[in-house]
Amino acid sequence: MTLAGLSLAYLRSRPLASALNLLLLALGVATITVLVLTTEQLESRMGRDARGIDLVAGAKGSPMQLVLSAVFHLDAPTGNIPLADANALAKNRMVKKAIPLALGDSYKSFRIVGSSHEYPAHYGARVADGRLWNAPMEAALGAEVAARTKLTVGAKFAGAHGLGEGGDEHDKEPYQVVGVLAPTGTVLDRLVLTSVESVWEVHEHGAPANAPKEITALLIQYASPLAAATLPRIVNTSSALQAASPAYESARLFRMIGVGVDVLRAFGVVLMLAAGLSVFIALLNALEERRYDLAVMRMLGATPARLMGLMLLEGCVLALAGGIAGIALGHVFAEMLGAALRQAQQSTVTGWAWSANEWWLLAASLGVGVVAALIPAWRAYRSDVAPALAEG
Repeated sequence: MTLAGLSLAYLRSRPLASALNLLLLALGVATITVLVLTTEQLESRMGRDARGIDLVAGAKGSPMQLVLSAVFHLDAPTGNIPLADANALAKNRMVKKAIPLALGDSYKSFRIVGSSHEYPAHYGARVADGRLWNAPMEAALGAEVAARTKLTVGAKFAGAHGLGEGGDEHDKEPYQVVGVLAPTGTVLDRLVLTSVESVWEVHEHGAPANAPKEITALLIQYASPLAAATLPRIVNTSSALQAASPAYESARLFRMIGVGVDVLRAFGVVLMLAAGLSVFIALLNALEERRYDLAVMRMLGATPARLMGLMLLEGCVLALAGGIAGIALGHVFAEMLGAALRQAQQSTVTGWAWSANEWWLLAASLGVGVVAALIPAWRAYRSDVAPALAEG
């Protein structure tokens, strides 16, 4: 029988101990796998959503809230800003591009965003069916919105006040779907896009005819590197507006999240180390139980190196099986988390993705098995045949 066959036969002879060791290692690897998949996908998604947006201008308040609401559409806006102030900022010579956003309503928890055609063009979006809006109360749906709501070109729907379900519907001002966007892998997939004028029309009933126009935020792209050093300060000190950097606020958000991620990662490492200790104890006990068997193998011609290899192989087989099971389990957990996020209409996470870091994770689990088996393997190599046979 080969070394692999002997190792598997022994592991099968102790199913409970082998299963416990495998489970501990698998849970540790699964925990770290979920963290790797989730953080990498969220960072990638947020990077795509913030691509080409150097600055966000909006109402005074929390800079992070402003970025989360205007760029990632994950929070409530800080308020509205006068259209005149937004237009004055858009004409600044340090601004290359300024995209207006008007928020406040939703449809089945998908946000209705009033903007210009520059907004979908900024993300390279293309129309899969129909066209973009050309008149007030016309809307184009993101790919995920269309898939979840089953709305098609020509359908009508009423927006609801607020950014979640349960708001009062604007039944007297229905939108008409004129287009559906192809998937972009960005925040656009989860939005209902229309004109700023549409948002004004829905909310102006009862307002004075000469009431000043407002929007929610302005997405800005710098005209030159010099603008990064001067424009935010100008906006924050010389106007009623607030300027926030998506890059800075995103980094700050991940630093805050990173504390919890580090704790969970440490928990996964502890589980892996506990599994290694368990494997070490199991192999050490197995060595004592199998002293006579190993001595007989020596008498039949097995070399000390072969016995050492047998113990190392048992540790490696157990660790490799635990690593593979843990990675598979981690992908299952990541897909379950993604399903929950999709149900809540938040950033998408999938368990069907693969990270290059998972190879290192598999190597680490294998290393745990090798280290755990080293001392039992060395003792098997140095074992004295005569006393074991005499005791047998």
